[in-house]
Parts: sequence; C-alpha cells; structure tokens
Amino acid sequence: MNSDVKIVPLERLTAPVLAVGLGSQIVDGKVPSSLLGLDSQLQGAMSRVLESGDFKGERDDFVAIYPSKGPKRVLLIGLGKPAEITRAVLRRAAAIAARKTIALGIEHLAFYVPHESRGGVPPVVVGQVLTEGAAHGAWQFKELKATDDKRAKLKSFEIIGAREERGDLERGRRIGAAIGIGQKLARNLQMLPGNVCTPTYLTEIARLLGKAYGFKVTALDRSHLEKAGMYAILSVAQGSAQEPQLITLEYHGAKRTAPICLVGKGVTFDSGGISIKPALNMEEMKYDMSGAAAVLGTFEVLGQLKPEINVVGVIPATENLPSGTAVKPGDVIRSHYGKTIEIVNTDAEGRLILADALSYARRFKPACVIDAATLTGAIVIGLGHHAIGLMGNDEQLMSEVRKAGELAGERCWPLPLWEEFRDLNKSDVADVKNSGGRAAGSITAGWFLREFVDGFPWAHLDIAGTAYSDRESAASPKGPSGLGVRLFSEFILGRAGG
Repeated sequence: MNSDVKIVPLERLTAPVLAVGLGSQIVDGKVPSSLLGLDSQLQGAMSRVLESGDFKGERDDFVAIYPSKGPKRVLLIGLGKPAEITRAVLRRAAAIAARKTIALGIEHLAFYVPHESRGGVPPVVVGQVLTEGAAHGAWQFKELKATDDKRAKLKSFEIIGAREERGDLERGRRIGAAIGIGQKLARNLQMLPGNVCTPTYLTEIARLLGKAYGFKVTALDRSHLEKAGMYAILSVAQGSAQEPQLITLEYHGAKRTAPICLVGKGVTFDSGGISIKPALNMEEMKYDMSGAAAVLGTFEVLGQLKPEINVVGVIPATENLPSGTAVKPGDVIRSHYGKTIEIVNTDAEGRLILADALSYARRFKPACVIDAATLTGAIVIGLGHHAIGLMGNDEQLMSEVRKAGELAGERCWPLPLWEEFRDLNKSDVADVKNSGGRAAGSITAGWFLREFVDGFPWAHLDIAGTAYSDRESAASPKGPSGLGVRLFSEFILGRAGG
C-alpha cells in the first residue's frame, strides 16, 4: 500500500472514496464549518444525512454517501465523544475505512479528519496513526490460495490536510508506513502454517532482512546449540525432526551505546509434546511463534526508519512435538545459564527456550531486554483478549513499556513477581521446575524466566491473549494481529528521541 499526504481543498477532491472522521460533539444536525465547502460540492448530501439522525458520530458509526459530484463515495466514520478521541480512535477509524473500501472493491482511499474531530491529537501523530490504521485494515492473506481471490487490494492511501501541517503529517506518515510494513510482515509470518513456517524458515526471513538492510544475522543450529550448552532449547526440539535455531539480528544505528535487546518466542508449532494439547483448535498453535514474528517485524521497521540507536533481536525457534525422542515429564536438563530444570509439563516449553535466550542475551551487554511470548493460557483467563500481561525486574523499564503500549494501542497490565510466587516453582530434584501449577500460572511462568535474567533490566510481555483473534471486528479480520511491532517500535523510537 502506497501512502501520501495531499494538500487539496475538499471541494476539489476527486477520489473513488473519501473517508471523513467525525466526532459526536459536532454531529448535531449541522455540517461543521470545515466541511461546508465539501457539503456544497455534494449538493447538501452530508447535511441531509446528519439531519436525518442516521449518523450520530459515535465510535464505529458508519454511513456511505453516493454524491452526484465530487468523490464517488464519501464514508462518514464515527469517532465518539471529544474526550474519547485519541490516537487509538483515529487509528481504528482508518482501519475501518480501509476495510470498507476493500469491501466496495475500491483500491484507492483518501482520509480527512477535520480539526474539530481531532481531540487535540497533533498533526504528526494524526499522520502516523491514520497510516498505521489504514495498513492494518487493508491487510489480507492470499498467498496460499490456488484459486483466484478477486477481493480488491488497497493500493493507495492519501491523508488530506492543510498546507501549514503538511510537514508534520508527512513525518508521521513516514513512521506509520514503516510500522505498517513491519506489522504486515509479522502477520504474514503468523498466518503461515507450521509446515511452511519452520525454524529454518524464520532464519531465512531474518537473513533476507539482513541482506536488505545490512543487519548482522547469525543462526545457531543443533550442533552449535549443543556446543553452547543450550540444553533447554534442545530439550524442546528433541521430539521434532526440524532443526532448532537460535537467531540473532543486530542493528547498529549509534556508536558506543548499549543495545536494546528484543527476545521473541519462536515455537513454530506447539502440540504440547508428551503433555499433548486437546485436538480441538490445535491448528491455532501455529501462532506460538508470534513473539518471533513481532521481533522480525520490528527489524523491518528499523530498516525503514534507521533510528539512531542499537537493537539486538534474539529468536529461539523450534517445534514442540511428541515422539520416541521427545523430552518427558520428570526429565531434568541443564540450561545455558547453568541452572538445572525439572520438566514437569512439556507443554510449558516456551519458558524453556526463552530461558536459554535470556541467558544468551548477556553477551550483548544490553541496556535492557524485553521479551514477547504467547506464554500462558492463564493470561487469557486473567486479562482476556484486550491486555498484555507485563512483568519484570525494573519498575522504570516497565513504566516505559507501558507508555509505549499506550501509544501503540497495545496496552499492558502489570502483574507482581513477589517472592511468594517464586516458591511455587521449587523442585525436589533440580534448581527449578518448569511449571508452578494452575494457580497464578502467568506469574509463575514470569518468575521462571526471571531465574535466568542476570545483569540487565528486563520486562516480559505475555501476549497469549492478544497475538491473534478467532473473531472478526470492524477494524480487523480474524487471525493474527501483528501485536508487538507497534509497541516495540514506539519503545525504540522513544529511546532514540522520537
């Protein structure tokens, strides 16, 4: 999807689709002053819609106008009350407009938000979130269909603005376009089935990013993992014929500064191993590499924007399958960090591969480490599908991550890592066991990871409830969300100074 900022009076605009975001505070039966010229061009069609009460401007309200002059279609998108118009609302409105445009079979969309309906959101942010939203709403996955899918694609997106704000809108649009591209990569990877998106496939994608943008990319295979003593990763991988990988990407945008390290769980298919999952909906376990997808998508953003900061990505990638060689409940293995682990549940595998990855991250002497993982079903019980579970060992870092999540529309909620929870992971035969049981399952998983964090501020994101959805919404189809790309990007750009 190409995007652009266009400075043109609305009454002179010719476009297949013009979307206009309107808040409920200005929909009182009268057309706002900034739209009078457009309404005149539409021969009063907008006035008639507003006077009818069919469109009230409430969030997600939608109505289409088919004028005889000007744009062929005008879509009015509701934004809600003034105090409720935020960057997240504008992002969602653009996503809805993109989806509606595609449903109409149209490939080009223009979007205008009058000043009365911006809720104080500055132009640079308007440019960013509208572009992010349009890219999110325009996403489709057709790659594996043999039949001709005749759905339209959104090929171009224009933000309509005033001349004096063009520079700010363009700066924001550039950021939003890069994040949109990164999120598209993440969602495409999430959507691929396990027989396509294998650990070595993730390595190939990392190497393609490295070639495109000059990142240093390395990958440790089974033999190298053995030499490095990464037996936690190897224990998960030993039931599969697929070669496990520990992938690292290094972006150098600054001199002599410690890097931010992003760690993403990359279980490309999770059957649960010997502690096998129920068959119903097991196909969704292809999404267990969503943390890895978020890291790769973020490196796409880094390549596009080139911020002045250093970032390292670490992706432990493997399958988790049952077989005659699979790890068994009761087995004890040694981690890269040196601690021994009693495996009491082979379906608690994500924390095992992350343990080795977090230990490995020490070699980069990071300023901080943030991991993202579809780690526990317990987080869905606790926070549903609208919040990320956040844990860590550094309050300042966790506060930064929460702020980035608010900006990104990927909100986080902190959970406590009190010492009492640590006791639930105690083992009779090893230093720690890999599951503390059902009670406080997300927290004990977080505590397990903390056992392998040494010498750096660390935050853990449990994205099991937010990485994908089995329901369609007005702004998004069902399936992968690409969650983490926006949050990581906002965090990195915040540390880089914008």
